[in-house]
Amino acid sequence: MTDIQISHLYKDYPDKPVLTDFSARIPQGKTTCLMGPSGIGKTTLLRILMGLEAPDSGTITGLPAPFSARRSLRRRNTGQPHPHMSAVFQEDRLCGSLNPISNIRLANPTLSPEQVKAEMEAIGLTGCFHQPVRELSGGMRRRTAILRALLAEYDILFLDEPFRGLDAGTHLLTLNYTKERCKGRTVLLVTHDPREAEKMEAEQVLLLE
Repeated sequence: MTDIQISHLYKDYPDKPVLTDFSARIPQGKTTCLMGPSGIGKTTLLRILMGLEAPDSGTITGLPAPFSARRSLRRRNTGQPHPHMSAVFQEDRLCGSLNPISNIRLANPTLSPEQVKAEMEAIGLTGCFHQPVRELSGGMRRRTAILRALLAEYDILFLDEPFRGLDAGTHLLTLNYTKERCKGRTVLLVTHDPREAEKMEAEQVLLLE
């Protein structure tokens, strides 16, 4: 594993540019928070780093090249093993007909149902072990999505406003759980709340303007 180095990244959409000559270093094994107003390109940057979208130009090292990368995106081979990535998106992206345990185990089938139940209980997600997630509240689905990402096998974790919609008590419980679970991993957290950056003990805060 190495640091992620982003150099001179550009991304334009037909209506406006969202990333203009963006450069940053994401330190390995640390938490970095990405902040800025809505529509400035935070989610776009995460999608580029995850290989879900291609920039117009720029250089990224420390990540595997996506299968669909454009020629303008140059990702140099560092000789290091490719890292595994996990993510929490703004949308929960759960399988509505499956219960929380089955959804979480999709990302890591080696986990037993008992292990998943114990982790669910750690963030107050109880009484719904065998209930289809489409019947759960928004906060319960959000915590299920967070657990699915945290319990997967990963080296790099992308979090796009993961705690949005959680009530105050559940928010703090889930944030602290997340912080402990991802210690020693590379984390890139998108948030509008500077208090989340502080509570997650972020190594750095990057501001998109």
